[in-house]
Amino acid sequence: MKTLKIAIGCDHAAVMVKDRLVYELREAGHDVQDEGTFSGESVDYPDFAARVARLVASGAAERGIVLCGSGIGVSIAANKIPGIRASLCHDVTTARLARQHNDANVLCLGGRTSGPAVIGDVVHAWLATDFEGGRHTARVAKIEALEGRPAR
Repeated sequence: MKTLKIAIGCDHAAVMVKDRLVYELREAGHDVQDEGTFSGESVDYPDFAARVARLVASGAAERGIVLCGSGIGVSIAANKIPGIRASLCHDVTTARLARQHNDANVLCLGGRTSGPAVIGDVVHAWLATDFEGGRHTARVAKIEALEGRPAR
């Protein structure tokens, strides 16, 4: 697997999971930008999802990972940033399909809804999978057009 520049962030519900991922991703050779949070003190997940999504949208990071308790809130928030295709994934199959068919550039995870082994497998599959292109390119272009972005 090639090494990537990855931005990662979470709210208080997933800080321990995020910290473990940061360690594991760095050990695997990835350049990880940790956008926090850094404690269990209550914070608002949209702030961290937006930070990560903006880094990906600007090109400062190649991919992003965001976590909250369920993964739903960060998914909704990250998808508000133009250029982001954030996908909430619960297993290896959805992680692979998010990359292959949707060119997802932000992975959303639930720190309270998925166990550490599953999360590790999902992240690995998502990072190792490339966009297939082909018939999916036109579909992703239609998603981008919904944002008012020019077609690919």
